Amino acid sequence: MCGRLQHERRTTAPGPGLAVPGTGEPGNGFGVIAIKQFQLNEAGARVLPPPPVRRSMALVNVKPTRPDIAITRFVARNTDRGTEWVARGLTWGADEKLLLVLAAAGWAATRAKGETLRRAGNHALLVTVAASLLPHAMKSLVDQVRPDRRTVLGHVHGVSFSGKRDDAFPSGHALHMGALASAAATMPATPRRAAYAVAIGLSLTRVLVLAHWASDVLAGFVLGALLERMLRFWTGYPLVRSRGDLDRFRKKAG
Repeated sequence: MCGRLQHERRTTAPGPGLAVPGTGEPGNGFGVIAIKQFQLNEAGARVLPPPPVRRSMALVNVKPTRPDIAITRFVARNTDRGTEWVARGLTWGADEKLLLVLAAAGWAATRAKGETLRRAGNHALLVTVAASLLPHAMKSLVDQVRPDRRTVLGHVHGVSFSGKRDDAFPSGHALHMGALASAAATMPATPRRAAYAVAIGLSLTRVLVLAHWASDVLAGFVLGALLERMLRFWTGYPLVRSRGDLDRFRKKAG
């Protein structure tokens, strides 16, 4: 009998005299039967079975750094529901679904334009698709618990849960924003600075809502910038061959 798994059938609560169909047992008014599992130890006493072991296909388990933990604690202690509500709304600006729709619309709009804009549309769509796929591939190989799963105080102050528990590394939102910031280097000064500010600001919202550790956001941003630069060799964006060409391209775009 030692360690043998036993089952006990019982109703979750006494019902109003109604029987559960096919059992003859009193129900709880909803026909719900709870199945309680227990084991018998060597003395014959009932004990709960051990918790199930979580199995993961990930090859690497990443731990947060000390600065990561310090930043997360600071946010959890000092945030509030209003701040979290605003940050949660802003963070949708870097969501892959929205960016894919915008990139597809931009690509369609440039089909009747000149070669420069057509090439820019091709580049934007390809980068957005690649930046959407890369984080999912990496998260299947890397496990890291999100900071919102390791705080109680943060939830008291309005932090909500984000995504899957072990999908902290890297930040997909920040990866998209890193690609945007990198592509914006070809723009005139004013829109370029605006793009930098938007990319950095939206990336930081992922730390504020405790969806990612700060290092996840930094890694995602750098990966996005590198991805955009590598894809330039394929798409030929921007259509310039020298620094002078780049300056003329910026003036034309402005």
